[in-house]
Amino acid sequence: MTLRELINSIDSELYSDNPLYQKLRETKPEYGDSRHIQVTAVRGDIVVTGCHVGSLGDILTYPIDVAPELNVSKVQLLDAILHGLSSNGFTDEEQADFWDDFDNLQKAKIIR
Repeated sequence: MTLRELINSIDSELYSDNPLYQKLRETKPEYGDSRHIQVTAVRGDIVVTGCHVGSLGDILTYPIDVAPELNVSKVQLLDAILHGLSSNGFTDEEQADFWDDFDNLQKAKIIR
C-alpha cells in the first residue's frame, strides 16, 4: 500500500483539523522513486523512517513497509507517518532557533 492509498482508505473526518493531512489529500501524486516508508517498533514505540520529503507528490507514491511483527491499525499507521512528516513535536520557536543556528555561518564548523 502506498501513502496515497492509506490516506484514501481512512475516513477524512478523523483528520479534518490536521493541515498536513489535508495538504497530502489534495496533492497530486507524482513520479516517486524506489524509496519506501519503513514502519517498525522500538521499545514499544512506532518508528517511521524514509519520510524525507523532496516533494509531497513523490512521497504519496512511496510504498509503506510495516514490520511483520507490528500490529497497528491504519489510523495508528497514518498518525505515525504524519508525525514523522511533521515537526516531531518541536514548537515553532524551537524550529526557528534551529534554522537560525543552521544558517549562522559563525557557528558553522569547518571539517577538513
